[in-house]
Amino acid sequence: MLAASAIEIIGSTPLIALDRIYTGPGRIIAKAEFLLPGGSVKDRAAKAILLAAREDGRLKPGMPVVEMTSGNMGAGLAVACAALGHPLVVTMSAGNSPARAKMLEGLGAEVVLIAQVDGSPGQVTGSDVNAAAQAACAIARARDGFYVDQFNAAEGIAAHETTTGPEILAQFGGPVDGWVAAVGTGCTFMGVAKALKRANPGTVCAAVEPLNARPLAGEPVANARHKLQGIGYGTVPPHWDPSLMDMSLGVSDDEAEEWRRALAHREGLYVGYSAAANVCAAAKLLTSGRLTADAVVATVLCDTGLKY
Repeated sequence: MLAASAIEIIGSTPLIALDRIYTGPGRIIAKAEFLLPGGSVKDRAAKAILLAAREDGRLKPGMPVVEMTSGNMGAGLAVACAALGHPLVVTMSAGNSPARAKMLEGLGAEVVLIAQVDGSPGQVTGSDVNAAAQAACAIARARDGFYVDQFNAAEGIAAHETTTGPEILAQFGGPVDGWVAAVGTGCTFMGVAKALKRANPGTVCAAVEPLNARPLAGEPVANARHKLQGIGYGTVPPHWDPSLMDMSLGVSDDEAEEWRRALAHREGLYVGYSAAANVCAAAKLLTSGRLTADAVVATVLCDTGLKY
């Protein structure tokens, strides 16, 4: 297939069996979302939100696009904006990886770094995110731009319900027994969960949260600082549907680091911390006794490790 632009190659990522780092019970399969043009699963939501906004008139030709990002949504938007002809301005907490800001600038985005409120370098809190979001809103108003507002954009959920979930089912050849995914906006988790539960209502769907910041599990946030950038901000996402979550699994920074290293050294997959947390959580689900010994759990390798 000859693609007319980068936006047309967003989707249809490979499904990989992680048999070298996990040997059982059961099996872990993972969507290689880090292979998308922007380097992460967020490309799908970025594409869906912008196309929907252009379709209904909220996003006019040449209109600036503005968003708060931890890096991944910004990269996805930069890819889509380049293909669609929109300038992009992103606000980002100064606590996020500098490599992310450099990538965004390399893709043509204007990056506005926002001072941290109570986080630290490499550890971004919900307050830090809120400060960046407020700055994005102000810029969108000042420049008459389209504010993406990813946490409140339902198109992101639909994107995964209609693409990522069905792709897993088609590539695997049928229903899976479990689904695990880290939760930031919740779009990936919920969209895929809808598709997988439609195919098999018994699919166990587990949300992945930082070990000491698990509001989805109903626990108080003991520590909002962690290495899992882009997820676990200590709050429940606005569109969250608790009926889709069967359980929550916590992953520590040390566990994510260990699995990230194993994925690189033994699978040849250099991914980010949230991707490693997903694989760690998939192994926890398979060894929890909740599923049968021959169960298959699907997850996503959210982003490339080159952004850290």
